[in-house]
Amino acid sequence: MALSRRGSGAAHAAKAFASQVHPVFMLPPLASSLFGAVVAGAPSLDVAFVHAAAMFSAVYTAHVKDGYVDFYLRGEDDDHPMTRRGCRVGLVGATLGFLVCVGILWTTVGVGAALITLPTWFVGYFHAPQLDTNPVTVTVGYPLGIALAIVGGYYVQANALAAEPLAYAAVFFVLLTGVKVIDDAKDYDYDAGIDKRTVAVVLGRRRAHRFAHALLGVGMVAVLFGTVDGFFPPFAVAAAVAFGTVAVVARRAPPTLATMLLVRGTYLFLAGLLVAVWFRPLASVPLPDIGVLGPFTYLATEVVFGAVALALLVRADALGRAATTIAVVYPVAYLWDWYTLEVGVFAIPLRTGVELFGIPVEEHLFMFVVPAFVLGVHETLRSQSSSQ
Repeated sequence: MALSRRGSGAAHAAKAFASQVHPVFMLPPLASSLFGAVVAGAPSLDVAFVHAAAMFSAVYTAHVKDGYVDFYLRGEDDDHPMTRRGCRVGLVGATLGFLVCVGILWTTVGVGAALITLPTWFVGYFHAPQLDTNPVTVTVGYPLGIALAIVGGYYVQANALAAEPLAYAAVFFVLLTGVKVIDDAKDYDYDAGIDKRTVAVVLGRRRAHRFAHALLGVGMVAVLFGTVDGFFPPFAVAAAVAFGTVAVVARRAPPTLATMLLVRGTYLFLAGLLVAVWFRPLASVPLPDIGVLGPFTYLATEVVFGAVALALLVRADALGRAATTIAVVYPVAYLWDWYTLEVGVFAIPLRTGVELFGIPVEEHLFMFVVPAFVLGVHETLRSQSSSQ
């Protein structure tokens, strides 16, 4: 019985099997596995190759199973290159390949390496039709696979877990979940028509879009926290800024274009993290010390952030509303600030020494700049949301 719906013979069968290799979805798990190995330091290439091959087998299993379900069981796809028997052969072959890789990892590294690799096959095999009917599992399946690939790639090298790979895995899980929500939004009309409960169908396009970008923001902030806390090398912040720039551009793009931008932005982010981990740029570069400004240090920071706040408020045409809010908040902030300084809660060494009404003049400016900055960001986001 033929394996390909295009014809019989080895050539047609080979083309049918090759059709299930989708580089856009295949490369990230492989790259994530290798990235986890690099995080472990001085990786063994043989072990790294075996784990990457296991990730390939798991994703290939997912693609074959998904195509089989969508074409033969659900009738969602118009065409499929493989026959039913071809799909079954592909599933058996990919599963055997995965099990061989797991067996090698078990014998060369240990049972822990096998156990941490094994869940990726279950995520792939049960994606359709079990996991892709629920808004949570249909969204987090692929991100979970990437997270497991990072942690597994590290574990098979170090034969242990550590905070750094787990932190990287968590960041990618959050980021890719956001990207997946936006990706699913491009099929909103079709999914809604067949009652496929993606996040976009459940929440609606607009709320799903906001939720997705909130996840992207959480991921970027997590990188900042991780860098400050020492989990990530300093250059990781540069990788986050690069991805954040792409995310800002993608925010106004339609779902299809936004997905393309964000997927490529994720590649860029991973490449930046690879540079950060492998080459450790900026590791020996100290933080810029603006304390050289002496008594004008605090004042200088207020001028910079105050200018940004003013620009945001003017751009959002919210200067008048912000002034009213700040005027109401100011007396309370003044009493709070005066009291905390009076009882010695904190000290401000890098200031001019000029005081007004019992507190440093910089503190008066602080009580204008901070709420103005917050309101400027709020009004900017509000104006963008209303225009979408």
